[in-house]
Amino acid sequence: MLKRKTVILAAALAVSLAAHGTRSISAQILGLGAKNPAPPVEIPTLQPPMPGYVFPQKQTLNFTVDWRVFTAGTAVFHLEQVGPVQKITATADSVGTITMLFPVVDTFQSSFDTRTGCSIGFSKQLQEGRRKVTGDLSFDYPAGKQNQTEKNLVKGTQKTLQASIPACVTDSLSAIFYAASQPMVLGQPIRFPLADAMRTVTVTMKVEAKEEIKTPAGTFQTIRVQPTADEGIVKNRGNIWIWYTDDARHMPVQIRARLFFGTITFHLQSYEAK
Repeated sequence: MLKRKTVILAAALAVSLAAHGTRSISAQILGLGAKNPAPPVEIPTLQPPMPGYVFPQKQTLNFTVDWRVFTAGTAVFHLEQVGPVQKITATADSVGTITMLFPVVDTFQSSFDTRTGCSIGFSKQLQEGRRKVTGDLSFDYPAGKQNQTEKNLVKGTQKTLQASIPACVTDSLSAIFYAASQPMVLGQPIRFPLADAMRTVTVTMKVEAKEEIKTPAGTFQTIRVQPTADEGIVKNRGNIWIWYTDDARHMPVQIRARLFFGTITFHLQSYEAK
């Protein structure tokens, strides 16, 4: 019984990490929060979307989140374009027995300018077991600052932080869909600045291979991309891959994170233009 409970709790943790990681999945995979910071590196300029690239006016992507042989939860990405602004809402929820032991109900929201790729803001509402946290991250480009306010709804505490940013950055949610607007050519990496955990980290998306991927939503010809941090602050902490359709859409259809406790895989269940 103890072993079963441990496995279920680990699966619940997988849902939480799938949404945002120990602080965020991108933070863990990209190596943020290291004990020994790397020397400063030159931050690349965030390139605008390819000419002619079309972001979806409305789109909903439904995924199951699997950990080993368990379906630990579900994740939904909803995109909606309002003028030049692409709005993204992502939810992560635990399912089945996991919900009874460690419920996870997380919501993330971000938006970016489709003309430039620059993130406008990022917010989160987390409910994980007894933990309830909200956070808002905004970008003041003229002042070169990012501002974050985080509230612990259980403890009734709040903290506000500020840090410098370059002229244009993406955030950990927008980055998935901003990257889709860039050329994906085998052997040619995509590099951009990402603001996360009150730092700006250089992300390299390695365009590794073309693969046929079978999901419950169908079979897709895809391009496999691996996001990493150029700084290499933390080694052997995990890896993440994203499979984008090998067509003009570059729609993400599978995401896999290999972490210290096992592998999490997002499988696309369905997608629709609404």
